[in-house]
Amino acid sequence: MGRALVTGGAGFLGSHLCDRLLAEGFDVVVMDNLITGSTDNIAHLIGNPKFRFIHYDVTEYLFLDGAVDFIFHLASPASPIDFPTRPIQILKVNALGTHKALGLARAKNATFFLASTSEVYGDPLVHPQVEEYLGNVNPIGIRGVYDEAKRFAESITMAYHRYHGLNTKIVRIFNTYGPRMRLSDGRVVPNFIGQALRGDEITVYGDGKQTRSFCYCTDLIDGFIKLVMSDQTGPINIGNPTERTMLEFAQQIKALTGSSSEIVFKPLLTPDDPKQRKPDITKAKSLLGWEPRVSLEQGLSETIAYFKTKLEA
Repeated sequence: MGRALVTGGAGFLGSHLCDRLLAEGFDVVVMDNLITGSTDNIAHLIGNPKFRFIHYDVTEYLFLDGAVDFIFHLASPASPIDFPTRPIQILKVNALGTHKALGLARAKNATFFLASTSEVYGDPLVHPQVEEYLGNVNPIGIRGVYDEAKRFAESITMAYHRYHGLNTKIVRIFNTYGPRMRLSDGRVVPNFIGQALRGDEITVYGDGKQTRSFCYCTDLIDGFIKLVMSDQTGPINIGNPTERTMLEFAQQIKALTGSSSEIVFKPLLTPDDPKQRKPDITKAKSLLGWEPRVSLEQGLSETIAYFKTKLEA
């Protein structure tokens, strides 16, 4: 199948992508500076002759010996807690890092895959979100460092596609969850599960009526592979269109964990928090033949089991 470079491959999604690529027969090289990734996520791959890990910051000059057929650019802190604590790193890896990765793809004549995000839509005024929607983003808000960085990453990717004729793919990821997320990630899934398992109060920010749609990690990675192997450039939304309010989600996690935790409401931590998030996946269905298959209950059960092992360690 060739050789693939995965930037950010020691992260939550990156490590699951490595698993899938190896299963498909690829040789896989990971570059990660481990700011938010962890070697724990790829420890099971060490020793595999088709796998190589390089501890590296992809905002620096990017070089890799030998042929490279695919570059999957996933490197970036992506959690709300990272926005105020790692704003410069987020901007650099999505600007400089994307530029360096595109340059390597051009030098190697490799297919370039950009992991973008539904955050490019901002706090959307269109629901559900279609790929043609241009977004409602505050460029100077706390979230802007991530939202605008990904919008720039998409722009430079398309510039390389149009100007240099590079084969590029852009996916817009909607809320995704699963094993290997950081327990202290700051996103709603690890927050709620961690609180429920510890018996702490389950904290719902705002009125709990804001919505999200949750896609299990293996479904998402399947969408990645289908896009890369297609003749589509994108951007294409990949996510689960089943929408739930934060309060409903908290109640479901409380039930699945058998927790006695109380659900409490607190003020929103960050302004510009999207009130609704739901992908329109018409393009993914019609152009890629993709749609999510793992139910929320099944995916949450797998994720809860993983976090139990982390809390018991």
